[in-house]
Amino acid sequence: SVCIQLFGQWNVWIPRDISAMTNSCVVIPCTFMYPSGILTNRGTHGIWYFGQPYPQLFPPVVIKTRTEIVHESYKGRTKLIGDLQQRNCTLLISNIGTEHSGRYYFRADLGGANIYTYPDFSELKVLDQPNIDIPEKIVADENLKLTCYAPDNCPETRPEIQWMHTDYLPETEYTAGYVEESNTAVLSSTLIFTPRPIHNGQLLGCRVYYPNTTLVYERLISLDVKYAPRSVWVNGSMEVMEGSSVTLNCEVDSNPPPRISWLFGDQELLWDTASNASLSLEDLTPSQEGFYTCVGDNGYGVMNTSMYLAVLYPPSEPVVNGSLTILEGSSISLQCSTQGNPAPTLTWLKDGELVGTITAEEVSVLELLELTPQGDGQYRCLAENEHGRASSSLNITVEYAPVLLDESKCTVVREGVQCVCMATGNPEPVIEFYLPDKNITINDTDGRYNYYTHTDGHTSTGMIKLREKGERLGNGAVNVHCSISNMYGSESFHLELQQEKKYMMAVIVGTIGGVAVIAFIIAAVRYVGHNNKKENGNPGQDLVSKLENPALYYSTVKKDKQCLRKKVVRHFASPTFGPDLGHMTHCGARTEPHCMCHKTTRSGPQSSAV
Repeated sequence: SVCIQLFGQWNVWIPRDISAMTNSCVVIPCTFMYPSGILTNRGTHGIWYFGQPYPQLFPPVVIKTRTEIVHESYKGRTKLIGDLQQRNCTLLISNIGTEHSGRYYFRADLGGANIYTYPDFSELKVLDQPNIDIPEKIVADENLKLTCYAPDNCPETRPEIQWMHTDYLPETEYTAGYVEESNTAVLSSTLIFTPRPIHNGQLLGCRVYYPNTTLVYERLISLDVKYAPRSVWVNGSMEVMEGSSVTLNCEVDSNPPPRISWLFGDQELLWDTASNASLSLEDLTPSQEGFYTCVGDNGYGVMNTSMYLAVLYPPSEPVVNGSLTILEGSSISLQCSTQGNPAPTLTWLKDGELVGTITAEEVSVLELLELTPQGDGQYRCLAENEHGRASSSLNITVEYAPVLLDESKCTVVREGVQCVCMATGNPEPVIEFYLPDKNITINDTDGRYNYYTHTDGHTSTGMIKLREKGERLGNGAVNVHCSISNMYGSESFHLELQQEKKYMMAVIVGTIGGVAVIAFIIAAVRYVGHNNKKENGNPGQDLVSKLENPALYYSTVKKDKQCLRKKVVRHFASPTFGPDLGHMTHCGARTEPHCMCHKTTRSGPQSSAV
């Protein structure tokens, strides 16, 4: 743009902004005016100042036509190429550097008091690299235009523009431009393409060079391509043990970095503005099992990814029916449910034995149809997986009418007749005896007949004893009835007399055997005494010698008694022993080594020792 300062008739035409590349040159166009009544007989001179328009502030002198005194930084670099007589104050600065950037003021010196500094200025920008016009936002998949500028204000040479690092760009287009205004010029080159997310961070460059010189200027930029999240990475689904800790990681590829949120269901557990975020979970419980979702949102788009966290744990205590009491013949369903990970197997056991089938579902149903008393007992549901086991039990009580057991009977015993009545039932049966011949009912309230009752589980036992002859029938039989009853029914049975003949036979055999044993003992004693007389020789001599030695005598008598007892026992214990005493072994044939049989005769009163 051109700034025109009107000050009466003092005015100047000068570009407000102008630019040049370092080490090149620049021409600042300038035209000035002064009042027509001023005579310039003494000549027209001019001064260019840098930074300040007021001489009293001693600004650096760029050029002065009256003298060659200039600031040190401009020596040999400046030239007034305009004809001041033609009111042309155009300035040429060569080999400029960045230190020469700033405001330049022109002062007209027409002689005498006709000296005037124009307050307007030209702003020089000395560039060490070209300018690239970059949009405020570069968005992926949207058309992009980048323009590179090079000043063309040096008459000595003209610049050229070249784009660098464009090989990776898709479908590029180039357009050249040239802007000239108020004797200043700018050369431009526009690059057109559609960026992708992959181009974010890529380098792109513009080179400005002057042919036939060594002047080359480059500028590199990094493309800041904005794009919506294009990937969200999280841990893969995982399995962890109950009570352990785990860290879930999330990385989002987007520009700018997104707001990352970790969600469990609809609950937000964590958020952060970053390219990655980690969620730490400690002392995990089964309630924390489920899908965890990472959401990335950066204003250009939203993306999410989920993973499944499985919490492994042993089976919980199974939930089963409460204990039940049912009537025989009824049918029921037992249910068992539990939780565990992995899913446990469910097994039904009755009193430790497998019943039903093993299932791998959360609920197991055991159907018990038309239950019998044998179905009574403890039922246990066992849940197992690889991490442990648990079980719960219930009791099934089957109630049924009483049943008489085969052990019920009357038996002849030493005291008389004993009658036993045994029955099973649930509730336990009540047992009573009835004697129809006497019209007597015997139960636990009647102390006669030694009434006794006992209960073991669901089995009841009742017992009475009949001692009087009148309580038995004339032919030796008994007439006893047993009554069994509970809340589901009652029955009465006649008890048979059993084992009567066996008992009588035992009495007869026992009596005959006793008589036979006594006879055998008497025969054995006589037989042994007869043999002793034959074996002893001269008993008188032996007696004399033993009487002379009393100790020897009594020792001999003692041994003879022991020997006799052993022989009797041996003969009667022999399997060949019979009524024929001739089969008995005599004393000399099978005698213990220390055993001697003697018969001693004493003088005086006759006595013998055997």
